[in-house]
Amino acid sequence: MKIIAWCLIPIVMGLCFAPACQAQKAFDAKVRDPVVAGKFYSDSPPRLKLAIEKFLQDAVPLRVKNPVALIVPHAGYLFSGQICADGFKQVSNQPYEVVVILGTNHTSPGFQKVSLYPGEGFRTPLGTAAIDRELVSALIKSDPADCTLDKSLHEQEHSVEVIVPFIQVLFPKARIVPAVVGSADVPLCTRFGQALAKAIRNKRALIVASSDLSHYPEAKEASAVDQEILETITRLDPALLKATIRVQMNRRIARLDTCACGEAPIMAAMAAAKWLGATRGLVVSYANSGDSSVRPDRSRVVGYGAVVLTRGEDEITDGRPGRVSGAPATGGLQPADKKALLHFARETISRVLLTDTVPLARGFPSHLQKPQGVFVTLKKKGELRGCIGKITSEEPLCIMVGNMALQSALNDRRFSPLTADELKDIEIEISVLTPLRPVSGAGDIRVGRDGVLLAKERQSAVFLPQVASEQGWNRDELLDQLCLKAGLNRGCWKQQVQLSTFQAEAFSESEFK
Repeated sequence: MKIIAWCLIPIVMGLCFAPACQAQKAFDAKVRDPVVAGKFYSDSPPRLKLAIEKFLQDAVPLRVKNPVALIVPHAGYLFSGQICADGFKQVSNQPYEVVVILGTNHTSPGFQKVSLYPGEGFRTPLGTAAIDRELVSALIKSDPADCTLDKSLHEQEHSVEVIVPFIQVLFPKARIVPAVVGSADVPLCTRFGQALAKAIRNKRALIVASSDLSHYPEAKEASAVDQEILETITRLDPALLKATIRVQMNRRIARLDTCACGEAPIMAAMAAAKWLGATRGLVVSYANSGDSSVRPDRSRVVGYGAVVLTRGEDEITDGRPGRVSGAPATGGLQPADKKALLHFARETISRVLLTDTVPLARGFPSHLQKPQGVFVTLKKKGELRGCIGKITSEEPLCIMVGNMALQSALNDRRFSPLTADELKDIEIEISVLTPLRPVSGAGDIRVGRDGVLLAKERQSAVFLPQVASEQGWNRDELLDQLCLKAGLNRGCWKQQVQLSTFQAEAFSESEFK
């Protein structure tokens, strides 16, 4: 009998646990898995959490006491994460129990309603954010003509997903309501916005509208268009926003595909916020993809803005991002300028190695935002570990320092990519360059003062001014080494060669230790 009893135990346990396993499988089937983890943001939980924490540390300080809704971007964190954090910083001291995320419709042309996710949660690398099922049901009941439970709208849509990790870090106990607003129709957005406001009026709730701004014009045009859109959002008038977008699109700006890819979520958030007592919006911050050190191309950008919709009476007017002190451009680089650039270079390398993101180059004085050539050199225990730069640049110096720091750390073909473990042994040196000047011959080159660019037969090479002094080369040796570096024969500089010189203001971290 004992043998029979012991044999029956696994069967009985299996029968007991089977419903639980089936329930778990059913629950998992109702949880949306991430589709852009590892693409738009890190799929590593520690790296993702640290990335958001770093963005929040750098965020625009708290400026309002009575926020009702946010508009934040939804692009990859490399490009828009800091602006998103600026928006969330404005609500970081609030005890929210539910966050309604209004996403846009990138994936289902022709959808004209509002799709509420019918499942139990949204999973990210940080865990599963539970959905407020009661609020979803209340919205369906309150606005059945506009709201629907359609899982397909959410399956590949990233505009809601990229917002969820910020909520998980800031409000870990809050539930979410994912909603894709499918049409930028003023009556639809107004009706849904009012239904949403009524459903959350007695809750500690936040509305987040997920939207990027202009898509693909050059940076100057993007900034002008985006400022018009941001200013209009602060007016809390959905019809006015739609009209302003129409005016901007009618200008036929080159490569302007849209003024706001989340136009519908913004309009719905405006309607809801106004019904809840919001009186105005406050533009918190703005940038575009050309401001990123990862790929600073200002000829084709996407705009990102953070706006908080607020009751406004208790607005805090101080706390804007500080500016780094420094001398005017004609006075050269001051110690504060050098420290700021070195810190930004190190922070850029550190962030990409630890969080798969980079800091935004902001807060720099105007003379560090002018285009200028720059090289970033990395040395490990005195030995070269990477050196890449640009002699001339059309991008701001501060942005190029970050970009060249990344290139030197990760893309110098002479070395393997830098690792996080090595960073503590790395010293960073920055060389800010004067404009390139052609010279008539080798006799015009002064060793130790001049950097030299040699070009011949479609091949070229360059040395910074300090290289010859560090190597103990005279002028002929310097030029011979340039020939070899360019893949040419030693002595090639003696005939039919183009020589140009520049000077550099070089400074390193050791100067400030």
